[in-house]
Amino acid sequence: MATVVAVREEGRNKTFTMRSEIAGELRIDQSIAHNGVCLTVESIEGDTYTVTAIYETLIKSNLGLLRPGDRVNIERSMRPDALLDGHIVQGHVDQTAVCTAVESAEGSHYYTFRYEQQGDNVTVEKGSVAVNGVSLTVVNSRNGSFQVAIIPYTHEHTNFKDIRPGSTVNIEFDIIGKYIARLMKNYTEER
Repeated sequence: MATVVAVREEGRNKTFTMRSEIAGELRIDQSIAHNGVCLTVESIEGDTYTVTAIYETLIKSNLGLLRPGDRVNIERSMRPDALLDGHIVQGHVDQTAVCTAVESAEGSHYYTFRYEQQGDNVTVEKGSVAVNGVSLTVVNSRNGSFQVAIIPYTHEHTNFKDIRPGSTVNIEFDIIGKYIARLMKNYTEER
């Protein structure tokens, strides 16, 4: 995780200064996902670095809501020689969702999210979804809502511990599912 140190508005864009223990390992021009949104490292100073989100990103994600002190999930890009662990997450957030419930499950937690159905954005039971950049398995998939189960390790090491009912999160739907939904829609329209 990284912690927001400062937010500076530049026109319709926002530049974020982030503090992280991995700042010294980063390099300028490197892509880092922030709550699932791929942003470019622009400068590094000690244990902080800066990134900028353009207006298009701010209106389609929760980054525009960030304030100093907020914790953000961060993840570096996958190396081409690395083992694929989880589903394919591109760092291209599709939209936001709102947490509607958090339930304790004897050490684990169930989080329920509601989203406005847009285009080909759907979830399926036992399918994949990324919430704030965390690759997860869908449970209780419904039209416009889904639930995920969070194990104690994920709860402790991500900003899931900060998510409450009413919190806005970033959602990246499964890329394979989006392609299949689009192909099916095109096939149906052609008939």
